[in-house]
Formats: sequence, structure tokens, C-alpha cells
Amino acid sequence: MAALSWLHGVVRRRPGRLVATAAGVAVAVALLASIGAFLSATEAKMTQRAIARVAVDWQVEAQPGSDPARVLAATRHLPGVTRALPVGFAATTGLSGTAGGSGQTTGPGRVLGLPPGYARAFGGQLRTLSGRGDGVLLAQQTAANLHAQPGDTVAVGRAGLPPARVRVDGIVDLPEADSLFQRVGAPPGAQAQAPPDNVVLLPAATFRTVEAPLAAKRADLVRTQVHVRLRHDLPASPGAAFTRVSGQARQLESRLAGSGLVGDNLGATLDKARSDALYAELLFLFLGLPGAIVAALLTATLAAAGAQRRREDQALLRTRGATTRRLVELAALEAALAGGVGVALGLGIALLLGATVFGSASFGASTLSALLWAGGSALAGLLIAGAAITVPAWRQARSLTVAAAHRAPPRPGRAPRWQRWGLDVACLVGAALVYWQASANGYQLVLAPEGVPQVSVNWYALLAPILGWIGAGLLAYRLAELVLNRGRRPLTRTLHPVGGPLASTVVATMSRQRGLLARAVALVAVTVAFAASTAVFDATYRQQAGVDARLTNGADVTVNEPTTATTAPAFAQRLQRAGGVASVEPLQHRYAYIGPDLQDLYGVRPTTIAAAGKLQDAWFAGGSASGLMHRLQTQPSAVLVSEETVRDYQLSPGELLRLRLLDGATGRFTTVPFHYAGVAREFPTAPLDSFFVANAAYVARATHNPAVGTFLISTDGTSPAAVASRVRRVAGPTASVTDITTQRKIVGSNLTAVGMAGLTKVELVFALVLVAAATGLVLALGFAERRRTFAIASALGARARDLGAFVWAESLLVTVGGVVLGALIAVAITGMLITILTGVFDPPPDAPAIPWAYLGGLVALAAVAAAIAGGVTLRRLRRPAISVLRDA
Repeated sequence: MAALSWLHGVVRRRPGRLVATAAGVAVAVALLASIGAFLSATEAKMTQRAIARVAVDWQVEAQPGSDPARVLAATRHLPGVTRALPVGFAATTGLSGTAGGSGQTTGPGRVLGLPPGYARAFGGQLRTLSGRGDGVLLAQQTAANLHAQPGDTVAVGRAGLPPARVRVDGIVDLPEADSLFQRVGAPPGAQAQAPPDNVVLLPAATFRTVEAPLAAKRADLVRTQVHVRLRHDLPASPGAAFTRVSGQARQLESRLAGSGLVGDNLGATLDKARSDALYAELLFLFLGLPGAIVAALLTATLAAAGAQRRREDQALLRTRGATTRRLVELAALEAALAGGVGVALGLGIALLLGATVFGSASFGASTLSALLWAGGSALAGLLIAGAAITVPAWRQARSLTVAAAHRAPPRPGRAPRWQRWGLDVACLVGAALVYWQASANGYQLVLAPEGVPQVSVNWYALLAPILGWIGAGLLAYRLAELVLNRGRRPLTRTLHPVGGPLASTVVATMSRQRGLLARAVALVAVTVAFAASTAVFDATYRQQAGVDARLTNGADVTVNEPTTATTAPAFAQRLQRAGGVASVEPLQHRYAYIGPDLQDLYGVRPTTIAAAGKLQDAWFAGGSASGLMHRLQTQPSAVLVSEETVRDYQLSPGELLRLRLLDGATGRFTTVPFHYAGVAREFPTAPLDSFFVANAAYVARATHNPAVGTFLISTDGTSPAAVASRVRRVAGPTASVTDITTQRKIVGSNLTAVGMAGLTKVELVFALVLVAAATGLVLALGFAERRRTFAIASALGARARDLGAFVWAESLLVTVGGVVLGALIAVAITGMLITILTGVFDPPPDAPAIPWAYLGGLVALAAVAAAIAGGVTLRRLRRPAISVLRDA
């Protein structure tokens, strides 16, 4: 009963400190729980989207000399396999056909034999463009090469045998051509650079009729794969899902005993997603955990504002015989009440945020993860409350005497031990050394060796931001205390407009309170730094996601349709007439050999590509975007080379390169001289690794082939998705049309962008709350704890204006000092985070994006919070001094 009476008295007489502590706990719990919910949901979505992107989970290839029927039977009997169908693969010497009175012939290609129901079983493997979706089908590129349409007859060349003639039933696109035509069992570096251009798909019965004679004569030209669909009840974590799927694949290979190899498409996709998931966890660590720590520090600071009153309360209990243990128990009861209220409020806020921002009022993707995140967040909240109330109360109770409790707090004496030892400087030096060393060697924060079931984090690289945060916070405290202790004269001049004739007295009083004020300045600084660094990181991420989408798609709308010199202008004019089109830019896409390596080559019109592709200087080295395009125009044989190729072949500027390109007149590769003029790190529609950029007119003359296969469309402000829909109607069924809006969604579904917008909204809102609390609440509670001092000054004749000088001077120091130091910390921390988390960005940013509106609002909010705290304090000081002294 005595404990409950004490608690009732605290609630009735000291509600401010309980509410403040509970609010701090609520913010920390809500932040941890909501980000935990984001993390769990994000990983589950990553797994689901990785699975959805795979048309065929496994391609099990029967090895030479083995029985395909046995391979099929063993595959179907493996637990977890829901569908397995045999697919025949054969080589063709070429395809030929007649269209419009002229004959067309292609180079070598592939013939596939598909069993009945294949398209339904593996949705996404085929996309019908015209005609039927079954029967004899031509790939889109093949139909364009032959100028073939449904109903035409095509001859399929067979090595050493007369060609077989088939009638075309439809034209299809093969979205997963890269994986469909992979070399099963070959390492990634040994895979073909591009899928075959010439592909014909036959029903299984027709395939056996056409290719059986070839198989009897040349068995090496015909092979069988078993395409597999797995049961998708996989773990929510991409890493755990990858481990299970890759383990199943190895189990099947062991059962086949060398008669078959597994091309694990699903495992390869999950392999990429697992490193992305690890980056998501690191984002939680970098963006969420600092916010929770700031909330904990804020809670401790708010609780510490009542230290003097707590000492007085404990002294009264001492006079009634309370032991140290009893005092600590009462403090623990107070912490439990504040922590319990804060935990309940924080979890409720997190559920509300989950429902409104993440679309799910849950703490995790599964029951277990939800319980873990909710329980872990609640435990963290209780620990914060205990550390903020119980631990200081225990320390005070151990050394408490009644006389000491009613004395004024001692004057600041020696500096804290960490300050004397230079811990802040040591941390900052350590952070700089780790950052410099890791940056020099290239940051590899996530380590995911090819084929290894586990991914890991380079924890050494994380030391830089961790030490940076600690050192920056301690340095902010040191600087604030130094200004208050050693800079009293310049501080007096600075605060003279506020303090007037009392400026020196105000500064002297602040100097006596320098420990408390330095903590307030440091807290505001780290809070502002957290908010600013989060905002800049989010803005930079969104900026680079847009750049990535543009690089991948090439332009607002991109059309892939092979054309000739005579048909390209007319096709471009048709595209230009589609509504919403501002300009159409042709782009050649060829393949060129440098040594034994086959790489992509892009032929451009140097005078117009810079505007059409919105080229950026950061995408190039050795010159600006416009300068290098001018060089391609004035030196037609100039070529831009990717960084990887420059490094692999040790190229020097101006060096002669002899590239082999396919000659349109002879159908054979011919050597074309180029001169290395610069580096292209990125280029619209180009792959991530190796490619060339050259003058299109020079390439056309050298290869006797002016054909254009890609058209980059810039819109006039109309939605790219709407323009793409109109372009599809104009371009016809054989053209592939993509838009940047859709591509942005695809880019956003990879990596941490799954729900990234929701995460950053939550982060930025919490950051604003923390900044407001760090300035307004800390100042208000600090003033409230010193209202006795203000009341005595008022009783001695101090006017409201005189008291205002003290209030506004402290407010100005804490707010301005915290914002300035926080901005400096944010600059350093943001640069460090962008470098460390460079794997999140594709491509890495040339410079961070600055959200000036948000940062301006952040500063304004801090100023308003400080003004409100000062105004409320001055209004409360209007009460008669005797009333305040009686209640204090």
C-alpha cells in the first residue's frame, strides 16, 4: 500500500516527468516496432517477388548418354516438385522464308520442342504477340528477321539433312530468354553473352518428327531438358529460401548420379534477393537504430531534468526510515509505470503506422516474427525507462544525505573522465582511419560469394559510422561546454540583443549550468543530425532509383524493333505521330568482339543522343558527356569503352582497337578500327559490365548495315505509361515497348525499395518528433525544474523582461548551437553512409541529393518548439512567487 500511495503521489504531484518519460519510451518503441514490421514484411515481399519473377524454377538437363525418361521420372518423384515437363532443344543451321516476293535467310539458331500445356504450366515463359499461342511459333526477333507472319511457311535448316518446312501459327516474345538458353552447369562467366536471335518453337510431336533424323545422325545437336515448377511454400527470408531451394537442387543431382544437371533459376534469383535482404537489415541498423538510441537519450535527458526533485523526494523518504533498497524499489515502480504506458502507446502507434503506411497492421510477416519484434520493442522500452529512472535513482540513493539533498547542485568541477581521456577525439580518429582504409580498398559491406549458401556482413566496415556517431555526439558536448566555460566574453556579445544589460549575468548563470546545457546542445545536435542524414539518404536513394530506371529503360519510352535503312525513317515517323511523343532517337545495338570477348556495342547520333538519353557527366570519365559526344562527332572512329574493358585490356587514351563486327553484306565478322577516346561507366539500355559506344554512321558504313533496332522516345510531359500504350498500337505486335514508369516499379521491387517509401515516411516523421522533443521538451522541463530559482529572482524584484532574458538566451544557445553542430555532423555521417551503403545505389550517386524543403522545415520546427517552450515558461512565471515557492 505504501508503494501505491507513493506512486499515486508521483502521478498527482509530478505528472510532467512521468509523461515525458513515457513519451520518450513510446517514440523509441514505436520506431523499433514499425521498422521491425517493415523489415519483416520487406523480406517476405522480396522472397515473393523473387519467386514471381521466375518462369521456370529448374531446368534439369539430361547429360549425353543418359536416358531422358529416367531423368524425368526422378525429377517428378522429388519431394517439392509440382510440375515437370520435358522440353527438346536442337540446333538449326538457319531459317529461311519468303515474304513480299523476296526470300529471307537467318543465321544459326535453336529449335525447341514444347509439350502440350507448357505455356499454362510455366506462365511468363511465352508471351503471344500475334496469331495463336500454341503450335509452330516464331520468336519476335526471328519473325522480324524473316519478315514472317502467322500463316507463312518457314524452312528449318538441319545439319547434313534437307530443311524441314513448317507453317507458322503465331509470334511470341521470350521474356526469360537468357535463362531459357543458358548453358546448364556452366559458371556465370562462361554463359553466352546474349540469347540466340533465331528461335522456332514446335509442338513436341512435330519436334520429334523434324529432329529425330538429326538426333540419330548427330546426337550432340539434340538434347532434352526437364522444366520444373516447385512448391513455393518457402521461408519468408530470401536467405532461408535460397538455402532450401539450392539444397533441393543438390539433392536431385545426387539422385541423378551424373545423368542430369540442374539449372537452378529460382535459386539464382533468391541468391540476389538474399544480399538485398541483408542490405535491408543494414538499413534498419543505420536508419532505425540511431533513431531509437536518440529517443533513449532523449528519455534519459528528460528524466534527468527532475534529478534535483528526485533527490529531495528521496531525502524525505529517508527521514521516514526508507532504506536504499526501498528507494530503488520505488524508483523501479515509477519506471515500470512510465515504461508500461510508453510501451502500450508505442505499440499502438506502430500498429497504426503499419496499417496506414505499410498496409498491414502487424509487427511481422509471420506470428513468430511478430511476437519477436513486439516483444523485443517492448523490452527495449522497459530497459530505456529503467535506465532513465531506476539507475540514476539508485546512484543518488547510495550517496544521499538529507542535508545534501536540499543544497543547490554543486558547481561544475572536473570534466568527465571520457572528456579528460579524449574519447571523442579517439572515436573520430578511429572512424576516419577505418573509413579511409575501407574506401581505399573499395567497400564490400555485403559479402555473397557465388554459390555460397550464406551471406555475411563486413562488420569491420561498420566501425566507421558507429565510431563516427559516438565521437560526434561527445564532441558536440565538449564544444558546447567549452563555449560556455571559456567563451563567455564572445558569448556575452552574441547574446546581448537578447539579454541586454543582463547579458553578462545570463552568461555567468549559463556557465554554472554548463553541464546541463551542454547535454541539451549535444542531444539537439545528434537529433538534428539523425533527421538530416535520414532525409538526405532518402532523397539520394529516390534520385538514384530514377536514374537507374532511366538507364535500364533508356528513355521515357523505349521501342525495340529491328528495322532497315529504308524502313527506319518511316517507323520513326509512325512513332512520332503517337500522342504525347516529343522526340524519337534511333539507337543501334550490335555485338562486337574484342579479343575473345563478345560485348554490346551501341551506335549513337552524337549530336542528339545527349538530350534524348539525358546523359549525365557522372556516367563518363575522360571528359564531360557533351565533350565526349562532340569527340564522337568530330572523330567518327572514336569509341567509348566501359571501365571493366579498360581495366581488363589495359587500354590507354587514343589506343587503336580492332573490333570485329558482323558485316551486313557478307554475313561474316569483319575487323573495324576504332580509337579509344574515353570511358562510359553507364549508358542508356547498356548492361552493367562491358560495352562500347560509337558513332552510328561510322558503324553503319564499316559494317554495310545501317539497321536500327532501338528507338528512345521522349514524352512531352504526358505520362510515359500512357504514351507507351499509344506507341504499342502504332508500332505493331512484333515491337517490344517499355516505359520508365513501369521500369521504376521493377527497380523499386528489387533491394530495399520494397516499401522504402513507407519506411522513409516513418523515419522522417519520427525525426521531426524527436527534433521537436529535443528542443522544446528538454528546454521546458529544464526551465520547470528551475522555477524555484526564477521565483526567488522574481521575489527579489526581477521583472518579466529580466526573466525573459534568461529563458530566451538559453533557448537560443540550445537551438542554434544544436542545429549548427547537427548540420556539421549530418554532412560527415551522410557521406559515410552513402559510401558504406553504396550497394543500395545503382548507379552510385555522383553527389547526394539535398531535400531543402524538409531540412528547412526541420530547422523551423526546432525554432518553433524552442519558442513554445520559452513562451510557456514565461507564462507560468507570471504566477505569484510565493505560490511557486510553496508548490516547489
